[in-house]
Amino acid sequence: MIVGVGIDVAEIDRFGAALERTPQLAERLFLEQELILPSGERRGIASLAARFAAKEAVAKALGAPGGLHWTDAEVYVEPTGQPRLRVRGTVARRAAELGVRTWHVSLSHDAGVASAVVIAEG
Repeated sequence: MIVGVGIDVAEIDRFGAALERTPQLAERLFLEQELILPSGERRGIASLAARFAAKEAVAKALGAPGGLHWTDAEVYVEPTGQPRLRVRGTVARRAAELGVRTWHVSLSHDAGVASAVVIAEG
């Protein structure tokens, strides 16, 4: 059963400018492991914008309640390259209230726009 679906887009240049203007913003939005590639290099702006869109999509899939913490939704990548979602804290509590047991996430970025779709399944 589908509990909720969320979709969001982020303009990559605008997102990059926000990170540049407010250096501590990245730490408020992302866990350290989301900022770094498996190679140890810093993740690119397009990839971060897609992850930000995924976090927004998670909130929408959960009914957009207030009080969710950005870092309570972590986007990570399987060795196969498939993006996954790990939730904790405020996001996990809301998901449990709604009966969410499985998450599906898709990320994309092209033509200056990053996008994400999240499906919460019960």
